[in-house]
Amino acid sequence: MQIRKATMNDLPDILAIYTYAREYMKEHGNPDQWKDNYPPLELTTQDIRSGCLHVCIIRANDRERIGGVFYFHPEEDPDYLNIDGSWLNSCPYAVVHRVATAPDTKGIATFCLNWAYEQFPNIKIDTHDDNIPMQHLLAKLGFICCGHTTLKSGDSRLIYQKAE
Repeated sequence: MQIRKATMNDLPDILAIYTYAREYMKEHGNPDQWKDNYPPLELTTQDIRSGCLHVCIIRANDRERIGGVFYFHPEEDPDYLNIDGSWLNSCPYAVVHRVATAPDTKGIATFCLNWAYEQFPNIKIDTHDDNIPMQHLLAKLGFICCGHTTLKSGDSRLIYQKAE
């Protein structure tokens, strides 16, 4: 597996992965996190153009394909300024958002999150209270639940951090 920045040529595959992820979340008790159109095309295009959207390339049957997608960037997230809880530290950090994997893949999200941590060993991420698979993955990878935040949309999210 390898990680690279997404390009506009990747857009159809990324949109297909996001569609699959929305259905997967609905089927696994999390119908509200991404609802019916998140992330929207405009945001995905903006993420690609900004250089912050990354894809995980996998090789299967002698061909490469996109196995996962995620947003990664060292930045201060305004949704993380006022939280119900306490961060592990107040050092500069990178965020990971919009993690999604293709059908019939295993270990992609783990690979992506580990890669992000190797690039910047202070990561913050959030997820929905109903996203049990992501919560388990974050705990398995050493992320600590630091409380809750309220997004600009008004939705509540569990917040996690992993730091050196």
